[in-house]
Amino acid sequence: MAKKVLFINQEISPYVPESELSAMGRDLPHKMQEAGYEIRTFMPKWGNINERRGQLHEVIRLSGLNVVIDDTDHPLIIKVASIPQTRMQVYFIDNDDYFMKRQMAEDENGNEYTDNGERAIFFARGVLETVKKLRWVPDVIHCQGWMGAIVPLYIKKAYCSEPAFANAKVVTSLFSKELKHSVGDNFKNSLAFRDIDGKVLESYKDNFDFMELAKLAMDYSDAVIEAGEEINPALLDYAKSKNIPLLSKPEGDYTEAYSALYDSLL
Repeated sequence: MAKKVLFINQEISPYVPESELSAMGRDLPHKMQEAGYEIRTFMPKWGNINERRGQLHEVIRLSGLNVVIDDTDHPLIIKVASIPQTRMQVYFIDNDDYFMKRQMAEDENGNEYTDNGERAIFFARGVLETVKKLRWVPDVIHCQGWMGAIVPLYIKKAYCSEPAFANAKVVTSLFSKELKHSVGDNFKNSLAFRDIDGKVLESYKDNFDFMELAKLAMDYSDAVIEAGEEINPALLDYAKSKNIPLLSKPEGDYTEAYSALYDSLL
């Protein structure tokens, strides 16, 4: 039976501009699919995505759930599209407040959104709730980009008793694309959910920035991949301190190295 891998990507080309992160968001799931894995792929429906050009359409049966963040309801909208020439479907997490008419991490003037943390929380929970609705049980959950940094915590602490995720292994890929500022003053309170409370988060700084997000992701991951160029050395040192598998950037085609890592976790 084919192993199942859930890819939670911050960026995927061609829906957003080409970058190290968006290229990997496109190529990795495709290569793993070609290698025989069964995959599902998610990304945020950033406001700079051209829905008509990308041929996105809403999946009514998956939409309609309300995600509550800090006592406020946020309706979840799910859209889907297929990347040409790849036979690969992408699911998009959308919401009028967090994504519609808004860019990615920064606005048109280059200022980071002050609610980036809440946007990441909504994205993470939106993905996991949608996977449950799909009745699909991943063996490996692979997160790429800071938008997915909360997923490992949720898998291990909030969704650990859910049949869809109880046995899943979590992999975090590190990239050099960093946020410059805090993800929001109320981030820790907003993160609280089910068994995740102040005690779980007390060892982290109140000022949650990119470094703190990356540490949170690694603390609840089963393996880490040095996926990008010029990763912050402090993050690599932290990854080494965790005593979990750390895959350094493989030379050339990484398919075999990634497959071997997945298999070693399972």
